[in-house]
Amino acid sequence: MYSAQMYFRDPEMVQGFFERFNYPAYLVIPLAIAKVLGVIMILWRKSQWLTEWAYAGIFFDITLAFFAHHFAGDSVTFTLAAMVFLLISYFFGKAVRG
Repeated sequence: MYSAQMYFRDPEMVQGFFERFNYPAYLVIPLAIAKVLGVIMILWRKSQWLTEWAYAGIFFDITLAFFAHHFAGDSVTFTLAAMVFLLISYFFGKAVRG
């Protein structure tokens, strides 16, 4: 949710990052919407199928962010932390649902 709110609050800054990473700038708002919908599906958990797809989408988003930051020479600390939290959420959630 942190990155999604940043995409909505300061899209020009995020578009600058996207352009620096050679990603198309028009993806900023659709990606923000997808992130919000993914978090909603993970918290809602009424459909196991949609929850799994939401986790997969966020996993791929974080993975691509990791490589974009790595190849740009930026710090990857936050993307690694996000991945750890995502994996904990996923596996802990599976254990609880049982």
